[in-house]
Amino acid sequence: MLDIKLRDDLEKKFQTKVIVNILFSLVVSILVETLVVSNISVFSGLHIINHENDTLLVRGSGSDLVVILVLVIFGIGVFTATFWGLQRKSFIYIDDILHAIKKMSAGDLNTNVAVKGDNEFSEIAASINKMAKELRSLMDSERKNEKSKNEMITNIAHDLRTPLTSILGYLDLINKRDLPEDTKKEYINIVYEKAKKLQDLIESLFSFTKTNSSKLVLKVDKIDIIKLLCQLMEEFYPNFEKSGITCSVNTNIDSYVIDGDGTLLARLFDNLINNAIKYGADGKRIDIKITAEKKIVKIAVINYGKVIPQNELPLIFDKFYRVDQARNSNTGGTGLGLAIAKNITELHHGVIEVTSDLGGTVFSVTLPKELDVERENFKGFE
Repeated sequence: MLDIKLRDDLEKKFQTKVIVNILFSLVVSILVETLVVSNISVFSGLHIINHENDTLLVRGSGSDLVVILVLVIFGIGVFTATFWGLQRKSFIYIDDILHAIKKMSAGDLNTNVAVKGDNEFSEIAASINKMAKELRSLMDSERKNEKSKNEMITNIAHDLRTPLTSILGYLDLINKRDLPEDTKKEYINIVYEKAKKLQDLIESLFSFTKTNSSKLVLKVDKIDIIKLLCQLMEEFYPNFEKSGITCSVNTNIDSYVIDGDGTLLARLFDNLINNAIKYGADGKRIDIKITAEKKIVKIAVINYGKVIPQNELPLIFDKFYRVDQARNSNTGGTGLGLAIAKNITELHHGVIEVTSDLGGTVFSVTLPKELDVERENFKGFE
């Protein structure tokens, strides 16, 4: 929308144009009327005389009054025709705008009005076009959100049903059959593992909902990001041993303190390391590279497992999205870990990216040293 001063200028410009057209039409009608009167008096009994050099008198028979009336009406007609000719484009433009509004109100949001000239009507046309574009964008966004919601419900139902079906099946066997103690213990252990998967999924759902909420308030504190990562690596040591994976941490500085929510940052890198273990086990190695700069710190979590197809990389952070090889019982991923990691990164005004080729799959997180909690719509680092 234009500012008030510019809109006032356009309005004054349009009003001036209308007044000029009225005056021009009036002049034309007077000239035409004078020409007609000066000629028609020759053929009628109408006499125009001067009285005392300054008074104009009209004398004639009664029929002359009819002539006068006709001349007045003729003058009005000339004025109207002239004014219509001058304003015709504006009237047609108004009709086009009204027609477009009717089409839009009927649901045709692809309607556009040509912006002609530089006046109030062109401003209205531009505003209508902008409104139509915003409505189209809003409707597209709503459709995407509806599709995303339906996919989310479908995925949740699928991921909940799979372990739940196993739990019910094994419990039914334990309940209805007289099983040896060893078999019963094995089945109970399977039920326990499936129940843990259900718990992990539900906790991931809660975490995603929480980190995806615009109302979440960060508990900002001073965090030594290098110390945090080293501590996480120690906690993951049993998982590395179990999976036969070696891990290394490479950093250009021993300590680097940033502003952040320690709990959420731990969850962020916990998810990235877990992801590297699940899908990079074939590579037998995970590298964490920390590069500290003056205002930012970059953390790269690298695994050397299967390469992620290039066409799937833009979707990797979408909720419930999992590459094909991840949809198996071995990994048991919920499809929410990377979506949560992205949410936490963005909450800290950071950037998370992924690349994957024969040299490894790299999840790179860039975080600012100082966090402005009031800052919104963060788009990147300069």
